[in-house]
Amino acid sequence: MLISSSLLRLRRSVVSVGAAAALGLCLAAGSAMAAGGAGVPLDTFPVTKLNDKAALQNGAKLYMNYCLGCHGISQVRYNGLRQIGLSEDIIKQNLILTEAKFGDPIRTTMPLKASAEWFGKAPPDLSLTARSRSSGDGTGADWIYTYLRTYVPDEARPTGWNNKVYPNVGMPHVLWDLQKAKSPADYDSDVADLTAFLAWVAEPVASTRKQIGVVVLLFLGLFFVFAWRLNAAYWKDVR
Repeated sequence: MLISSSLLRLRRSVVSVGAAAALGLCLAAGSAMAAGGAGVPLDTFPVTKLNDKAALQNGAKLYMNYCLGCHGISQVRYNGLRQIGLSEDIIKQNLILTEAKFGDPIRTTMPLKASAEWFGKAPPDLSLTARSRSSGDGTGADWIYTYLRTYVPDEARPTGWNNKVYPNVGMPHVLWDLQKAKSPADYDSDVADLTAFLAWVAEPVASTRKQIGVVVLLFLGLFFVFAWRLNAAYWKDVR
């Protein structure tokens, strides 16, 4: 009787572990689907844009004109845009489109509660999107670059648009007029600039961090050679 009870408990444990594993696989598959989007391969974002200040500045202009109405990037302040080569006067005259001050975080003016009623969900802050959308399919920048270039007309959707990377997304194709006015190559270039800006927003100190990392590695290399020779000099007479 005791053995039967033990076997029953063991069987229940195995079933529980199996169910938990199955649930984990389902969640992992769901996360992968949300990151990559219905198996759509992600295009490679042109990473050279990240070191191109003209591209970052154009991306900032595009973001303020097309995206800030719904999506804030509150982890960055307006005065932080000086890091991509913009002067205080240019920022104040061309990029601050609200009553915000120069040192304020970049927030949208759209009311969260009202936007949730309008779109079914409040538009998210995009400060970390270029990092959170990274997956095995590609970087977060790859995801944004592909997402903004795969809108298709869909009369069944409330906005009249759907997206191949993010099916049934609530966000309309806000860049449709820009896409219509430009050649495919020019539109892709603008989307790359906007993506580069969002990648910079996700980690403004990335380039500085990499430069410091190179200096530190060089220092450690030189220190190793110095320490190696010094150790040899100390122990050369020891047998």
